Amino acid sequence: MFDYHVHSEFSADCTAPMAASCRAAIEAGVTEIAFTDHVDHEPADMGRGYYRAEAYFRSVDAVRAEFGDHLTVLAAVEVDFNERIATEVGRFLEAHRYDFVIGSVHYGEDGRIIFPDYFSDRTLDEVFAAYFGRVRHAVETGWFDSIGHLDLPKRYAPREHRIYDPLAYREELRPVFAAMIERGVAFEINTSGLRQAPKTSMPGPAIVRWYVDAGGRLITTGSDSHAPQTVGAGLAKTLAMLTLCGVDEVSAFKDRRRRQVRIAELVPPTEAEGVPA
Repeated sequence: MFDYHVHSEFSADCTAPMAASCRAAIEAGVTEIAFTDHVDHEPADMGRGYYRAEAYFRSVDAVRAEFGDHLTVLAAVEVDFNERIATEVGRFLEAHRYDFVIGSVHYGEDGRIIFPDYFSDRTLDEVFAAYFGRVRHAVETGWFDSIGHLDLPKRYAPREHRIYDPLAYREELRPVFAAMIERGVAFEINTSGLRQAPKTSMPGPAIVRWYVDAGGRLITTGSDSHAPQTVGAGLAKTLAMLTLCGVDEVSAFKDRRRRQVRIAELVPPTEAEGVPA
């Protein structure tokens, strides 16, 4: 299994050493792990200026030396994107070489992070329309291998807004899918939603199926883990869900080059045939 969204002590919101997550990955049956620490250029973000690239790469080299016989370790990154910081994002990615890059949208057009307070003066439709437009812009830059947590706002919607139905946004998703397919950009199935609100992956099976119907086939999988005990969490269930949705491969990366790996090769048939809740 591939866990392509794991944070370490190089993210402002995480204290987990890479070595601890590598041990947990091996115990969980994960064969490839990507340390996708946050790189934040948004001025208001708590993580702006926290990431230390040189120290990060030294740490990756150290865990590769220690665990390389049992685990493939990718140098990767989760880069926050919006229009206001696009120039800084572009410069950062030109200056650093990774195996895999996630592009994630965490902020709205006014520089406010998409947390519960963000919904106080917006309808759910307004939030998602703007969000999907920003995701499409991220795809069109060509800077990212995969898009993180494709329907993130559902994770932070306050109780009075928890009426999210992806069917309401199917039309907004069509141009996003078209851009992804045209540019060969994947999106991830972020399993963190399975273990916390909204109790479903980001995105869930309906969106995956619409993507498949549009001709898309590029999917990455990640736990969005911020602690060793959640490395690999939800991946087996996610692979079963993808199979049911018509996806028979997931994407793996090295040096920004993608290869497609059949799901049947990743998990035992008894797990792959399970129906996720």
